[in-house]
Parts: sequence; C-alpha cells; structure tokens
Amino acid sequence: MKLKKQVTVCGGAIFCVAVFSLYLMLDRVQYDPARRQNSGNFPRSQISVLQNRIEQLEQLLEENHQIISHIKDSVLELTETGVGAPGAQLPYRNPNGSWVVPFDGRPAFLSVSPQDCQFAHGRRGHKTDLQMLDVYSLLNFDNLDGGVWKQGFEITYDPGEWDSEPLQVFVVPHSHNDPGWIKTFDKYYSDQTQHIFNNMLVKLQEDPRRKFVWSEISFFAKWWESADSQKREAMRRLILGGQLEMVTGGWVMTDEANVHYFAMIDQLIEGHQWLEKNIGVTPRSGWAVDPFGHSATMPYLLKRANLTSMLIQRVHYSIKKHLSATRSLEFMWRQAWDLESGTDIFCHMMPFYSYDVPHTCGPDPKICCQFDFKRLPGGRVNCPWKVPPRAIVEANVAERAYLLLDQYRKKSKLYRSKVVLVPLGDDFRYDKAQEWDQQYLNYQRLFDYMNSHPEMHVHAQFGTLTDYFDAVYKANNVAQGARPPSYPVLSGDFFAYADREDHYWSGYYTSRPFYKNMDRVLESHLRGAEILFSLALAHSRRAGMEGRYPTSDYTLLTEARRNIGLFQHHDAITGTAKEAVVIDYGVRLLRSLVGLKRVIINAVHFLILRNKDNYHFYQTEPFLETDERRATQDSLPQRTLIELDSTPRFLVLFNPVEQERLSLVTVLVNSARVRVLTEEGQTIPVQLSAQWSSISEMSNDGYQATFAARLPALGLAVFQLYDSFDSSLTLHSDTVLRLNGHKLALRSLDPLPLRSLPADQNTFYIHSQSLQLGFSGTTGLLERIKLKDDQQEVKLQMEFLIYGTRPSKDKSGAYLFLPDGKPKPYTQKEPPVVRVEEGPLFSEVVASYQHFQLSVRIHNLPGVDGLSLDITTMVDIRDQANKELAMRLVTDIQSEGTFFTDLNGFQIQPRRYFKKLPIQANFYPMPSMAYIQDSQHRLTLHTAQALGVSSLDNGQLEVILDRRLMQDDNRGLGQGLKDNKRTANMFRILLERRASINKVQDSQPVSFPSLLSHMTSVFLNSGVLALPVLPKKGGIPPLRSFAPLSGTMPCDYHLLNLRTIQSQKEEQVPSPDAALLLHRKGFDCGLEAWNLGFNCTTTQGKLSISGLFQGLDVQSIHPMSLSLMYAGAPLSNGSLIRLDPMEISTFRLRLR
Repeated sequence: MKLKKQVTVCGGAIFCVAVFSLYLMLDRVQYDPARRQNSGNFPRSQISVLQNRIEQLEQLLEENHQIISHIKDSVLELTETGVGAPGAQLPYRNPNGSWVVPFDGRPAFLSVSPQDCQFAHGRRGHKTDLQMLDVYSLLNFDNLDGGVWKQGFEITYDPGEWDSEPLQVFVVPHSHNDPGWIKTFDKYYSDQTQHIFNNMLVKLQEDPRRKFVWSEISFFAKWWESADSQKREAMRRLILGGQLEMVTGGWVMTDEANVHYFAMIDQLIEGHQWLEKNIGVTPRSGWAVDPFGHSATMPYLLKRANLTSMLIQRVHYSIKKHLSATRSLEFMWRQAWDLESGTDIFCHMMPFYSYDVPHTCGPDPKICCQFDFKRLPGGRVNCPWKVPPRAIVEANVAERAYLLLDQYRKKSKLYRSKVVLVPLGDDFRYDKAQEWDQQYLNYQRLFDYMNSHPEMHVHAQFGTLTDYFDAVYKANNVAQGARPPSYPVLSGDFFAYADREDHYWSGYYTSRPFYKNMDRVLESHLRGAEILFSLALAHSRRAGMEGRYPTSDYTLLTEARRNIGLFQHHDAITGTAKEAVVIDYGVRLLRSLVGLKRVIINAVHFLILRNKDNYHFYQTEPFLETDERRATQDSLPQRTLIELDSTPRFLVLFNPVEQERLSLVTVLVNSARVRVLTEEGQTIPVQLSAQWSSISEMSNDGYQATFAARLPALGLAVFQLYDSFDSSLTLHSDTVLRLNGHKLALRSLDPLPLRSLPADQNTFYIHSQSLQLGFSGTTGLLERIKLKDDQQEVKLQMEFLIYGTRPSKDKSGAYLFLPDGKPKPYTQKEPPVVRVEEGPLFSEVVASYQHFQLSVRIHNLPGVDGLSLDITTMVDIRDQANKELAMRLVTDIQSEGTFFTDLNGFQIQPRRYFKKLPIQANFYPMPSMAYIQDSQHRLTLHTAQALGVSSLDNGQLEVILDRRLMQDDNRGLGQGLKDNKRTANMFRILLERRASINKVQDSQPVSFPSLLSHMTSVFLNSGVLALPVLPKKGGIPPLRSFAPLSGTMPCDYHLLNLRTIQSQKEEQVPSPDAALLLHRKGFDCGLEAWNLGFNCTTTQGKLSISGLFQGLDVQSIHPMSLSLMYAGAPLSNGSLIRLDPMEISTFRLRLR
C-alpha cells in the first residue's frame, strides 16, 4: 500500500512538472531577455525569428523530457528496492550475479532550471582580439636568431618620436625572495631576507625619491614579529607614503599550474588580512615574475579582490615574440566564459627572457648588464657578456645616459604608450647595504642627467608598480583599471612555458607527486576545520558557552593556513626545491595536519552533544580519535583500529560537502562479528573484507568494515559499532587470486574466504547496479565498460608506459620534461598477480606489478559514488633511473586532437594536440580533471592530486604518475629528483553519455563539466572523515547527529569556505565574524543526467543566506571583495543574493 501511495505521488509530480515546464517554455518563447538586450538588431527575416523560436522550444522540450525521465527513474528505483527483496533489508544477488542492496528508498530528483542551462549553451558570437588557442594554431614556434635579442627581433625607432610626448621611465627596484628553494624558508630569512628589510628601512628613508616593491607577506610577517615598535612604525610610514609598495600581497607568489583555487584564494586572504590588520594598506597591483607559466584563474581572483592591474613574466618565448611584434604585450585579460567585460583586468607582460637586470632594461642583455651596479668590478657577480658596469661619474654620465636611454626607447616600442617599466632586481637582491648604495646612487645620477637635458625627451625616476600603471592610465586618459583605447582583449592561459629551444617546463606538473597529494589532503582538512570551528564557535556563543569552548584552536587554524599557504609557493607544490627543503615543507604540513585534526575533533565534540551542558574540554583527554595517522611526513596514512566489544563504540562521520551524501565508509575493526547501527538503532549492511599485507596475504591486524552512510550536508552523523553474534547483515567479501603461473604463499583470515585460480586469457567482469567492467585475463587491467541500460560495451583500455630522457646534454629534471621520444610499454618478466574481490557494497580488481599496484573499485550505490570508477595507483619507482611512469586510457572516442584540462579546479581550458610541437609541449597541468569527448560520450579523469596530462592520439588520455631523474636540468636547483616516495595517486573515471550535441558550442574556447562531474570531483577531494569516540569510564553522554543547513543549497553552488576572521585587536584571537565564500559553478546540461543520490535543484543563482544555517541567526551580512579588504553595503536579513555562473563571492557574516 505504501509503495502504491509513493508511485501515485510521484506520478502526480510528473504531471505537475510537465505542466509547469510547458508554461515556462511558452513564457520563455514570448519573453526572451536576449532579445531585449539586442532590441536594436531586429532580424531582417521573420523566418529566422521563427526558426530560432522553434530551436529554443526543441531544446526546452528536451530538458523537460529529461526532468520527467528522472522522476520516472526515481519511481522505478523505489519499486525495485521496495519489492521482491528477500528478507526485506538483506542484500541479495540478481540472476546475473550482481548484488542488489536495499537502501532507505528515499527518492532523489534532479530539477535544473532551463535558464541555468543557457550559460553553457549560449556561447555563440563570443570573440576576443587574442584567443590563446588560436595564437597556438597560428605560430610556427620556430626559434630564429633575433640578434642581440636572441628570441625576438631587431627593434628600430625614429629619434624624433618622443619630441611631442617625452618618454616616461619607471625603474622599479625589487628583490625576489623564494619562501624555500635552495634553502628552507627559515634559513633564507636568517641568511638574507631579514637583512633586506633592515637595509630597506634605512636606505629608503635616506631619499624620498627611492621606491621598492615587495611581494611575499610570509617573509614580511616574520620580520614584523621580531621588529620593535619604532621599526614597525617607520616601515608603516614607508608603505603608506608610497615608497614601498606591497604587490599582490599574498602569503607567497603562488604557483599557477598545480594549485587548487581554494588554496590560491586562502593564501591571498591570509596575506591581505595580515596587511589590513598590521599596516592598513590594500594592494592594487599584481606581481608574478617567477611562476612557470600563467593561469587564467589568477587574473579572475585578483579582479575579485579589487586589484586593478597585474604583471606576468614567464611566458613561452614564441608567444612573447608574437605579442611584441603586434604591440600586444599589454592587454585586458578576460575570462573565456565572459560575454561582456566584467572580468577584465589590465595585464602587463614582460617581453624578455628573465626578470633579472640584464633582461629588463631593453633588448640587449650585454648593455643592460652594464647597468646592474651590483656587478661592478670587485664584487662576487659579474656580467657573462664580459663588459662590466662602470660607476656613474661626471665624466661618463652623458655617454652612459644615452646608451641606457637607447635601450629604454627600444623597449618602449614594444608597447602602445610612451611609458616604460624597467624592473631592477633579481633573486634575494639588496641584502647588503652596499648594493642599495650602488644601485640607487648610480641610477639617481643617470636620472638627474636625463631629466635635466630636455633634448633627451625623457623623464626617468624610481617608481612602484602602481606608479607605472597609473602613468599608463593617465597617458591614455582612462580611469584606473579601465581599458585604454585600442588595447587588445585576450583570453586563455599561458601553459606550457618554454624559456629556450624545446625546453618545456612541463615536468614539474608531476614532480614529487607524494607531496602534491598530501597538499590536497591538507586543503580538505583545512576547509573542514574552518567550517566546523566557525559553526561550533557560533553555537557556543548562542548557548552562552563561548568561555568554555577552546578558542585557542584558532592558533592552530592560523598556523595551518600559513603552512598550506607557504606550500603554494612556486618552488614548493611544484616539486622543484632541494631535498632538505622538501622535508621542511613536509614536516610543516604534517604538523598542521595533526593540528587540524585536533580542531575538527574539538568542534565535533561540542556539536554532537545532545546536551551542551555536558561539554567539558580537556587538552589532554580528547573526546574522539583521529581517523588515520601518519608516522612521518613522508609515510602513507594508516587507519585507526577500533576495538569492539559488546558495548557500543560510537563513530562520528563528517561530510565536508554542502550536499547530502550517500557514500561508502570503511573503518578498521578488531572483530569479524561487527554490527553497525544508525543513530535510530537500525542495523545496516556491512561488507567485511581483509587488510592485505601483500597481494596474496591477508593481514592479522584487523578487518575492514565497509557500510553505506547517508550524511547531512556539511554535517555529522552518529553510528554505533558492536561486536555481535547477530551478524546476518555482515556479509563477507569473496576474494579470488588469479595467479598467472605464480607460486605464492596464500594467507587467509577466518572467516574471509580466499581462493586461487590459474589465470586464463578470457575477459573477466565485475558488476554494480550502474556499471559493468571487463578486465584482461592476462594483464588484469581494465579493457571495457558498460553503463546501466546500454546495450554496447565501450572500449576503456588502461595501459602503463615508460618515458626515458634524452641521451644528449639536456635531460629531464625537476622542471623540464625532455623525453627520448615516444614512451615504451611497461613490461616485466613475470605476469602480474591479480586479486578480484566481490561483495554487496563494492567490488575491486587489484593488479600487482613490480613498480605499481593498480586498484579499480566500483561502489554498488545509487548516486554520485556509484557512477564512477575509483582508481588508486600505488607507485614505487625508487629503483629506476631516468624513468617516468605514465598511465594511459585508450578509448574509441573520436576526440580528433582536442582535449580539455582544468585550471586550478576552477574552470576548463580546451586544448589541442599540435604535431608541430614536441611531446613535452603537449602536456598540461591537471589539478583536478581532464576529459575527451565526441558526439556520443565524454570520458573524464578526475584526480585527487595535480599531475601532468596529455592526449597524444585520438581517443586517448595520458597522465604522468611519477618521475625519477638522476640529474639537474640547469634551472638553478642543482639536484635531480631522487627522493621518490611510495605514492598513492587517486582518481575517478567517469563515462557520460552526451544527450545533446552542439557543434558550434564544441568549437568554442570554453567548456564546462556536468553537475555529476562537478560532484564527482568534490566527493573525490573531500572524503568523509570517520572519527571514533574514545571509550570513557563514566560512559558516553547522549549524542546526536548535527545538520547545520536548514535546507538544501542549489547544487550548482559550492560553499568554498566558512572562515572565521581574525580579531583586529588581539593576536591569534577570532572575531565574532566569519567569511562565507561561495562559488556558483558553470555546468553543461548536454550530458545525460543521472540520479545524484540527493535532491538537486538549481535556482538561477538565487540563495537566502539569512535562512541558510539551522539553529543560528545571521545578525549581519556584508558583501565583500574576495579577500575581505573592501566592503559593500550591508544586506537586509531577508534579502536574496544572486551569483552569476562561475562567480566567486565573499560575504562577511555574524552568526549567533
């Protein structure tokens, strides 16, 4: 009867949705906002208007059909799970051998507003002056000798060009300080950086005309901590007086290839919040002279932080030459999805090889080096061009000034204004007082001469970066940050970077993958800790218990923010630092991981208590245990063993995702008779499986218990675990070893069965309710996949390959990828041992090879986790020399040389394979995903760590898993990559059917994942945390689940962070306010939508923040700039906010 009622209700829902959708369609056809915007361009032909309307109607009908089919699917799932299951809640096998697991029968629906699909579909007519994909297609990438400017061309000018408008020259002194590279952060500070600041304080005060720019707040904050009040006040005066400019103002000058946008934003906020609290200054200009290639995400973030201009340097020399030839080195950088100009930011690209002095005054490094006065004879550094600098005296000042002016004029010819920027510095410069005098005194003599001779038509001075940009805007008669007339608009990114010849910096996309993975684990923990700390603090205030809650945890949060921020530095996450420096980063990360787990445990303890009066915090007696532990900074995590007996052990699960989640959770227990109960006391199915000490031996150190948990959004759920004889719902994994002729010792563990079979060449299969996977009988590797309801299998072949490095003088290293040609198939003498494990909740195939172990697992769940393949590669190449291990996916997808990679987990950048470029030039960073597609399918490889990726042939995706290289690649590191670790790389593979194809859309320089793909990435990178409650002598006080959200968030919204803001008065103390960072994702509706396992709706970007949090009042809401430095007008409590697709916005909240 209950089932009939459910079917009736759902049938009624189908009818209502159909009627409402048809109403929406008619309304949409009658009123089209696009027509209102283009009202002046009425079509000449009425027929074309009619055709457009018909196309719109067809598209809306298709979307309506999808919504109805989803509701039908939900009804069918209800029917399947509600009837015919023997034993009601017991899992059972279908006739085909696959398991069926009855779940709670709750229907989930997907309801996407048709208007929300228009963003990805409506890209027609979008055109910028410079689209980087087109520039790549256009260029020959030849390396012709350009004369004194080797990678460029000869620059000429007419001496009278500046007669009516003199040349303005801004010389910008700077010192590039890496927070870790050859030395550790602390060693650099004590040896060099602190002396730069101390000399800066003295030398800038000697002459108000002297200027300087500084970027890395991590170093500046360290100096500030030890400075007395007099020094602090003097430094503050220099900054507020405009002599010293803080450029970008992030904690570090972040890498832009491997970093995730969460961490990019977080280190920017940390730097900006520090500047606001201690100096009271807001950065205006971005400065990125050393990241190895530039991402389009960075200009978006700087724009959202209210910076008006930016500078970049490391761009492929052929692109620099092309932009120089067309005077397009300054441009408005626009996001590829932006149809207007809301994301534009003014960008200056430096034209020459490097940011050092020989390559910044003009095209001839031999001449420019003569004006680097640190290289005066008698010093430690000299000019490689064998012509040393000469001190400026009265006798030579005229000749020297004209020689330098010639370079300034030539450089200015590459730009559109008569204002020229000349950086003056290099790595760790100005650490000695002598250099300050050498540079500033000699240059001032040159400036004084130039400025006192009107016939030279030049005005030269020291300046900050913003001084330069302000002069450009003034010369063009536009406001700060506005587009000067005739300046080009550019979209796209600047990967891969090559600094000379075919030396592409695409190796660092993978270098030291162990730490790239560890970084992502830290980011997930930081976000989780921030959200739980903010919520616990707000609830403790509401309960009048703020004095009892450990606000001292804010110190741990701050330390973690700064250590993770430090690791985003362009020599840290990149894997391009010395081995001792890598260890220092690793120790910092591990210390912060331990600290973040403590913050999470303390917050969870408070939030799950039914009666908050029972809350008592004891530093030495934690309420919960951590889910796993790492023995050292370079070891893999080990699960915490939960000791069971007949009394309940409580387990708290934290879901860091802003949507309800149905996921499998695995814990390590000491008993095979494990029973798991929900908070309501309902026993749920458990799959019992072994821990493995080797491919064929079960470990005696406990059992793995896996169960399905439905968890509230951003919430906590409580489960109970027992050692119980009544274990009819505890089902054992069935394990078979396919031995391939090996004679191995088998060790089973009672009561888990272990069988062995001689392997054959026939394909073998594993199944779930959504997927069927076929594996090679000989290699144990995946060969094919079949989606639910598909008649045909799809080829999905996994291969492993080895790249070598060149035999010549230039070899691969930490930065460079210089392979010795195409990769060779990975081979070993013995065939692999393959382990096949099947059960009701998951099935898994593990293939064990000498240098890697591949695990392919599928989850027998409805929703997101059940629709993709869970892939882990355990890689160990420590006995290899000059080898790189790659994993390749081979399919029948007709990708035709086009593939897609993400930029920083924020947006998708289409790529093309170019035969005219070497293999290494066709690799790109993959921080979170890459995909290929044709008219039938899209195949996405999701990743939990940044790695290098390419598509070198039709239907292929290829990722570099690890690299071991025995030599330096001559970029300053002085070491190879020989400190490899045993590394677990984690992926999800998602195959989606494409429901609607639009060839125009496919050819656009922009693409978007589906909602399912977005959620798959979030689930992969934000794992469920399982926290066992420690047994207490006096018993455990009553616990309850915690659901912080009062309703469901739109499923195209991502809650990026809820970050408690520092107190402006005290150090390391939280304020009552928190920063809520929201990102509305752009998504593609043209892929067949699945039941995501939760109710997924979109709202055209509308959200009520005041009603977002359950049990808390939002006392104030202020829209802010991204990094909280600029405030908008406060919002009234009931007001809705609206974000555009792709928009990231920050709000300052006071919760109580």
